[in-house]
Amino acid sequence: MATWKPDPSFYPSPRMAAKAAPETVAYVAAFDPDRKKPDAIAVVDVDPGSRSYSKIIHTTPMPNTGDELHHFGWNACSSCLCPNAPHPHVERRYLVVPGLRSSRIHILDTKPDARAPKIVKVIEPEEVADKAGYTRPHTVHCGPEGIYVAALGNREGKGPGGIFLMDHETFDVRGQWEMDRGPQHLAYDAWWHLGHDTLVTSEWGTPDTFENGLIPEVLLGAQYGRRLHFWDLHKRKHLQTIDFGDKYQLVFELRPAHDPTKAYGFVNCVISLENLSSSIWTWYRDGDKWAVKKVIEIPAEPASEDQLPPMLKGFKACPPLVTDIDLSMDDKFLYVACWGTGDLQQYDVSDPFKPKLTGKVRIGGIVSKATHPAAKNGALSGGPQMVEISRDGRRVYFTNSLYGAIDPQFYPDGLEGWMVKLDADPKGGIAFDSQFFVDWPASHRPHQVRLEGGDCSSDSYCYP
Repeated sequence: MATWKPDPSFYPSPRMAAKAAPETVAYVAAFDPDRKKPDAIAVVDVDPGSRSYSKIIHTTPMPNTGDELHHFGWNACSSCLCPNAPHPHVERRYLVVPGLRSSRIHILDTKPDARAPKIVKVIEPEEVADKAGYTRPHTVHCGPEGIYVAALGNREGKGPGGIFLMDHETFDVRGQWEMDRGPQHLAYDAWWHLGHDTLVTSEWGTPDTFENGLIPEVLLGAQYGRRLHFWDLHKRKHLQTIDFGDKYQLVFELRPAHDPTKAYGFVNCVISLENLSSSIWTWYRDGDKWAVKKVIEIPAEPASEDQLPPMLKGFKACPPLVTDIDLSMDDKFLYVACWGTGDLQQYDVSDPFKPKLTGKVRIGGIVSKATHPAAKNGALSGGPQMVEISRDGRRVYFTNSLYGAIDPQFYPDGLEGWMVKLDADPKGGIAFDSQFFVDWPASHRPHQVRLEGGDCSSDSYCYP
């Protein structure tokens, strides 16, 4: 008698996920900042035994131009094994790829050929706005009962932003997630603690404050996001807001502990208006409430005016601009991308309140323009931006573009795309893979990376 079996890339626990076979391909969102050519999902060979290692082996172009592909994800993942909403026979098969500027959502099938995904459905922005009341889909996370999509604008492209759900088999837009949003207005990332029935959201800004670049008056006026919001995941109701204070701007990437018994996580703040530093904060359960504590502060580096873009000349300093973070599957190492200075830092966060710096590399950077062993160009632009970690924690991939309209504000001489890989020591320490440098085709820039079979920011787990 034939029996159904769960997708082999679904793991009950992060411990089991870490033992999975290594990825052989990476999927990378690539966009044309000039919005003249279609954006694409590029497939990069990450198998060291392959002849095409570290090369783009396939590109799937979108059917339109101007999408600005950004943060995409899988239709289903390990959370489908959760007991409260079990869907163990769904497959991790489709990539759900939103256009942040166009509000269009593309569904790509990876099953016929994982090295050459094909578009099988396109959801137009009118459908998203009509069924969910949102636009500018930003972040995709596969949850136990469907696909969660965090969107930055309402149907008119203003506030509030929020979350909507999609069916993870039919890809129908189900509708707005929030039953009671309370004071929440700005949106950015969304993730959860499944074991504690809590969803967390962070903030950026409404589309009119970033689509043509960061607005200095909005930034200096402390009007970008600076809050975390905590929600009852089951009741879909807002519970608590934590305001970081008006000197902290752009509270971005949420990285909860993978172990579902742990009630803490990490979030980055891109910039302090007081001293241009970036910071990492730990959120945690404190009695019957949630609390935050700043655990890392990365200072700006002094620089002469002629080394800086117009936006920074008056400050005579290069800010680190921590724009992404990622947490290893065992919750031991936190990776911190400093897009401004060019550093990728590794911290031991075994104690989430006392991180210890254990590794650092530098590549690109506004001032340093540091190179790579395999780069042909001796002065690289951009810096570590979107970071992704393999399930076993041994490999770290990252790209160098933030957002089409923001890149030239900090890299006015142009930003040439690249993707690199680090080898990570389980005991701490990181180093460049000298053979892995993807010199991105000039018409596009690379952004989010997703790994075959899942990675450290794709899945959530219900068992420790």
